[in-house]
Amino acid sequence: MADVHPEHAQLQADRIYLGWQYALLLPDPGPAPKRPSPAEEPAEQVDPEWVRRERLNESLLNRPMKIFRAFMTGLAVLILLLGVTELLSWSFVVVGLVATGGVAAFCTYAIHQGNRVVLHRIRERQAVGDRQRRERDRDLFQAQEEHAVRYREWAEKKEHYDRQLTWYAVTVPDEIDRIDVAGGTLPGWSALITLLGATRLYSGGHLTVLDLSEGAIAKDLIELARRGGDEPLVWVLPVDLPRLDLGAALPPEAFADVLAHVVSVSEEHRTTRDLSFDNAILERVLEVLGENATINQVTAALRALAQVGDPRDDLRFGLLSPAQLERIGTLFGRGVSDRVVIERAWALESQLRKLETLGSEAVRLPPARLRVVSMDRQAGVFGNRVLGTYVATALTHILRQSTASERPWYHTIIVAGADKLRGDVLDRLMDACETSRTGLVLTYRSLTPTVRERLGRGHAAVTFMRLGNAEDARIASEHVGTEHRLELAQLTETISAAGAGLDGGYVSTVGQAEEGEDGRGVSRADLREDITSSTEWGRRATKAMGDTERVLHRSREFLVEPHQLQQLPTTSVIVTDATAQGRRVRLADANPAILTFPKTTLGEFDEIKEVALECAEETEEAEEETREPGVFADAPPNLGPPPPRLDWRRRQ
Repeated sequence: MADVHPEHAQLQADRIYLGWQYALLLPDPGPAPKRPSPAEEPAEQVDPEWVRRERLNESLLNRPMKIFRAFMTGLAVLILLLGVTELLSWSFVVVGLVATGGVAAFCTYAIHQGNRVVLHRIRERQAVGDRQRRERDRDLFQAQEEHAVRYREWAEKKEHYDRQLTWYAVTVPDEIDRIDVAGGTLPGWSALITLLGATRLYSGGHLTVLDLSEGAIAKDLIELARRGGDEPLVWVLPVDLPRLDLGAALPPEAFADVLAHVVSVSEEHRTTRDLSFDNAILERVLEVLGENATINQVTAALRALAQVGDPRDDLRFGLLSPAQLERIGTLFGRGVSDRVVIERAWALESQLRKLETLGSEAVRLPPARLRVVSMDRQAGVFGNRVLGTYVATALTHILRQSTASERPWYHTIIVAGADKLRGDVLDRLMDACETSRTGLVLTYRSLTPTVRERLGRGHAAVTFMRLGNAEDARIASEHVGTEHRLELAQLTETISAAGAGLDGGYVSTVGQAEEGEDGRGVSRADLREDITSSTEWGRRATKAMGDTERVLHRSREFLVEPHQLQQLPTTSVIVTDATAQGRRVRLADANPAILTFPKTTLGEFDEIKEVALECAEETEEAEEETREPGVFADAPPNLGPPPPRLDWRRRQ
């Protein structure tokens, strides 16, 4: 395992974390080498049956000799008896005994020699067997010594392989102006926003979430921020519209511009000329009402201008004064243009009525590092689009009036469901974030023509999640490039199938908020522990991840093709960004619970791979300098340093 520098395991404020890349720096060494066993090649023994056959063959060969010897022996006995009985002279007896005895002795010698030959062959066979046994034992000993060397090498590789990091952070530098997230499901967005927002907050930044998805995708992020010591502010519109003071301090010109864009939310084909006309009407109305005019005063003035209803009701409720009502009646004079002004004033009043309660019950709220503005899913679709457009446009004007931040992405804005905003609203928000050096994350459910024109425009990173529409998947595959082959971990598919849900909705906090100090000075707990204990991803996925730890090394590869993009797991993210070496494409898992894995690092794979190669080269050079020629260094294997210890504490 390469020596990984500590900074590779620390949360870095100048990087935007989008997920975790599954990669293996070292290949699998495979199974352990098999130990040679003597039972595999048993030594040959002298066959008793062969010995019996040899002795039998020798006995058969010696049988005539034994018979002849017995005959000679019998003849000698007979001659001796004839000599004793004096039937034969002793001279002849002596000659006969010498002859027969010599023949019998020769036969005995021949039989003995045959037996010796058989015994020699048996002993020779035994000696060959013993020699072969000794050679096999010697070969077995050498094989076992070689096996021991190979096993030590395999054990070293296996330990390095088992101890190596498997999940590396996928980040983009803070020089990136914007991150466009195309496609995805609500649980997938929840995972990505939780990870991105948590790393921003725990690195000392501020975060604003405009949730137009109506899916409560920032619930885990809110709980995580509370666990980390912050008290997030959550507005649920339109219920919390009276307590929303966003845009209340804008000058009349900017306020008129905001309201004009809000009115145009339902008219996709409005031109710049139409916006200018609405803006002119609203500016003149605001001049009459004064700098501190509220939305309900503006709608009352528009009703008077459009001659709708009884203006005496507005006078009675104190929305207009008699002098203001008289001035409004003479703003545009009388004549042919009256009808155009009346129609536009009527349209403006009918749509701005949804904002009448804006800021009517505004209270001083404590500073918060996390602010979430969401839309109630039970409200009307058109009303939510109006409210979302107002918040986005008001944020744009606030950013335009603020000074540029010294640190990019110190303040980050996440707009979930940005495809519900008009193209010109998005353009103005992008420009304002770029000039103020505010980080911007836009998530799009579908790739509409408006989104396609702006996807990745400028110095922006583009990420693709699961795309349900076949046409969107085709456009995404063309943008990424179908030649790229990506590796998908088994864990991603397993956990995504049983990922966290999005039960319930947001709970408003602005009603119970009390003015206090900013939570930036609060000592933060462990981010890893916070994710486990305070997020649905951590609670539901930790057990499943522990059960599937054994299959971490199982994965599959796929090409970036449309049908594959439609089948991506819920938390999979394809990240594309431009570098000095060209466009970089990586596959990440946005599941924040992966951060709790012991083999997860906050360093990037390419960086750690480069460090590993440098350390390997230095180790080889050191070994070459210390190695003596012809001498085997019987030293314990170098198991390398342990995996890097993650520093989860927030960097101040």
